[in-house]
Amino acid sequence: MRVTLLSTYQSFGGAAVAATRLHRALQKYPASLATQPIGSVESTMLIGTPNRLDTHKPAPGVSFLANNFLAEQTAFGRFVAERLAFLPYERDPSVRFQFSPARFGAGLTFHPAIQQTDVIHLHWINFGFMSLNGLRALIDLGKPIVWTLHDQWAFTGGCHYTHGCPNFQTHCHHCPYLKKPGAQDLSYQIFEKKLRLFTDSNIHFVSPSRWLADEGRSSTLLGNLPFTVIPNTVDQTLYRPLDRAEAANRFDLPDTGKPRLLFGSANITDTRKGFRYFAEALTLLHQQHPALTPEVLVFGKGRSYLLNELPYPVRHLGLLTTEDDIAAAYNAADALVVPSLEDNLPNTVVEAMACGTPVVGFRTGGIPEMIDHETNGYLADVGSAQQLADGLAFILTHSGPNTLRQSARQSAEARFSEDVVARQHVELYSQLVKLGARSEE
Repeated sequence: MRVTLLSTYQSFGGAAVAATRLHRALQKYPASLATQPIGSVESTMLIGTPNRLDTHKPAPGVSFLANNFLAEQTAFGRFVAERLAFLPYERDPSVRFQFSPARFGAGLTFHPAIQQTDVIHLHWINFGFMSLNGLRALIDLGKPIVWTLHDQWAFTGGCHYTHGCPNFQTHCHHCPYLKKPGAQDLSYQIFEKKLRLFTDSNIHFVSPSRWLADEGRSSTLLGNLPFTVIPNTVDQTLYRPLDRAEAANRFDLPDTGKPRLLFGSANITDTRKGFRYFAEALTLLHQQHPALTPEVLVFGKGRSYLLNELPYPVRHLGLLTTEDDIAAAYNAADALVVPSLEDNLPNTVVEAMACGTPVVGFRTGGIPEMIDHETNGYLADVGSAQQLADGLAFILTHSGPNTLRQSARQSAEARFSEDVVARQHVELYSQLVKLGARSEE
């Protein structure tokens, strides 16, 4: 059985990382572990375009649609055209990359990876990789399609996260991302196109979190389509508990004997990631627990002005580009802090737990499905800096920190291992292929 995964990028962004990790897990997966005899699984991954930040070498079985200079320029042109199409509508520059009209994309139906596959598996496909017309063409091929949701875009009028707007549950309009929201604005028009797109489609949606699946099921666009919840995976031979002193030495961190709190994000200044709540929680921790003197580690693109206002020493590790460095950062910390205001199933939580690092985060999105409160981490109400500070204090004063770390690792092994996640996907693919074969009889 042949499966082709589609993703705009290979390793730039959390969705791309999750897709590439699934591809690698499928390549390793032995057919003998499936509950039904389905033969071998051949996974291919087709990437829309390389990216300057996409520094990872192509994994085996990965091919780039933009595989030469001219094709790269064409892909960049589609990206620019997609952004320019939204430019007249955007409310302000802060939302420029948070809304995708999907007007421009590549034609994929004649690509060998599509022609020869048994199952098409979509991941994050925006920024000029695929258009709504391109999606229609894939649907018309009649092959089973799996679409893993990494945000809310598939069931909205164009935004990737709704920020609490409920219109997707009925019909998008008066969109808060737009300069001139109205009854038949751009979000309304895109929503109408998606209504036609999903009518009688052969798409089975996968959500890494129950939260995102419930959001999709509550939507007008996807409410009648099938969903399966399968989490993201991580290679637990790469992300594993390491000698903590050696991990700290990798970043030349001095042995002060003080605990370390870690915040990591692709972009530290992304307001959705909630760094300001972490900063406020640290101020409260300093005031309420003066005996606690942690150090703060931060990794990711950008540098928040709040870093200069924290009451504890801060070490900015920059943008970590290798998995060895990322795993070392988790192992050097006593806890990862994830104060996201909206999130699906953050890779940072999966990675940290695989490294045996407990996590403190807000009860939002798929985060409560990952953290067992006061067992492998701590859950705080969304937006409560006080509860976040309580969670930091819980970790820093815990009488059995090794127990927390062991619980985190065991939880990751049970939920996010490559065998566990690959098996669930392989069985879904097999079911869809069999259904398709029966429908043709």
